[in-house]
Amino acid sequence: MRSVLPKLSRALRPQRWRRWKSPWARLIKVLLLVLLSLLAALALRSCRTTGQTPLRRPAPLPQDPSIQVFFNQSESSEYRDPYGGPLRAGDDLEGVIVGAIAQAQTSIDLAVQELRLPRVAQALIERQRAGVRVRLVLENQYNQTLAEIDHRQLKDRDLARWESLRRFVDQDGDGQVSPSEVMARDAIAQLRQAKIPLLDDRADGSKGSGLMHHKFAIVDGRIIVTGSANFTVGGIHQEPTEPDSRGNVNHLLRIDSTDLARLFTEEFNLLWGDGPGGQLDSIFGVKKPVRGAKTVTVGTSSVTLQFSPTGRRVPWQGSSNGLIAKALAQATQQVDLALFVFSEQAIADVLQNLSQRGLAIRALIDPDFAFRPYSEALDLMGHQLTQNCKAEPDNRPWPRPLNSVGVPQLLPRDSLHHKFAVIDRRMVITGSHNWSKAANNQNDETVLIIQSPTVAAHFQREFERLYGNAVLGLPVKTQEKIAAERQLCRYSAGAAAGGAAGAGD
Repeated sequence: MRSVLPKLSRALRPQRWRRWKSPWARLIKVLLLVLLSLLAALALRSCRTTGQTPLRRPAPLPQDPSIQVFFNQSESSEYRDPYGGPLRAGDDLEGVIVGAIAQAQTSIDLAVQELRLPRVAQALIERQRAGVRVRLVLENQYNQTLAEIDHRQLKDRDLARWESLRRFVDQDGDGQVSPSEVMARDAIAQLRQAKIPLLDDRADGSKGSGLMHHKFAIVDGRIIVTGSANFTVGGIHQEPTEPDSRGNVNHLLRIDSTDLARLFTEEFNLLWGDGPGGQLDSIFGVKKPVRGAKTVTVGTSSVTLQFSPTGRRVPWQGSSNGLIAKALAQATQQVDLALFVFSEQAIADVLQNLSQRGLAIRALIDPDFAFRPYSEALDLMGHQLTQNCKAEPDNRPWPRPLNSVGVPQLLPRDSLHHKFAVIDRRMVITGSHNWSKAANNQNDETVLIIQSPTVAAHFQREFERLYGNAVLGLPVKTQEKIAAERQLCRYSAGAAAGGAAGAGD
């Protein structure tokens, strides 16, 4: 496109048109100029919003050798989708996982909500055959092969998730899943056949904890791969039911640290107990012992780690959400947020204090969650949505709202799945932990706070990429909904007051 534009521009210079005096010639010239502008705009928009390689790819940022960062929609790299998709912008997050697994010499421990990636499954199988000890913990809802899922009982998101898996496994698209397709694409079936030791959060004798929401792998007690990404095709590459998808917006960290790996292994061992088929001695959720945040030095960086949930056994300040709030409170200049869910009021209150002190705050929330009644994005924008004319308890819309809060423009079926904040361009909050009460009080989660300008630069670039074409402010539909609710509540209050007055006569 770049080579074509100058040629067309030169061709359309006035001197080339001097002999074209007729109205028709002038009309053709105008139409060509309009067409040229439209083509250029479409090309730029396509590169920006479809995940294709941009016209001018930004140079990769330097990586910290001990803490490397990867984004599946990064504009500074490209890869070819390994499952038949296009050459696209981004880091191959599955390749990061597979690369770490392939290095294993002694042990691989994975705790991940969902694993549907065949290349990851095959890498685990190969290392087990080579004598490496492999252990896998899943969320019970996703410890099922395609054939084991009763899709007739599913609704909404769960049904869409099943249909995505079915489409992915059905390679030839004939509507029938053959045994060969299962063994090529159904990761759980592959792992079961290879007898990879695995269990889920029912191994404690319950029907499952809140959510086993971890997303981490530990290799040889040294390498940790963790972040926001589930190990699924839609979470990393492309939603199988949507050709234009580029996967949920996610990131992974690859950290080289025996000290940090030891802390992750302690968490994994609680989940594992004595393994599958033994006693029901695995520990999930609020049954896990309370452990405070731990800080270790990784290369030249400081990394603080805390596992959720704490439940209500410790003061909120000692919980994972409390740790997030404490990190945010250290900001002196700016805070940028890219979050799937933000519903923890106490964290919003910390941000309000920062805003009142004059700090710059920007926030992007996933479009599916940004404008729900419990979303703190509404607080930051000075609005609230009620349910049955009742506001969320302790809800506090900001009297001085921000105009820097909104949603990123995403492709169909893709979500903003990050859970990160960048503080003063030097500190990053990340992990599997959504900023919610459920993550804090029920789910098995990870929170990492990394103090490193080098690492922060990667997250800052990702935030700027998303913010560059974000839609800020309250959508018209939400404004209309708020106005309609106010009118309805005023009418209901008036009717109730009239009824009470009548009853007193």
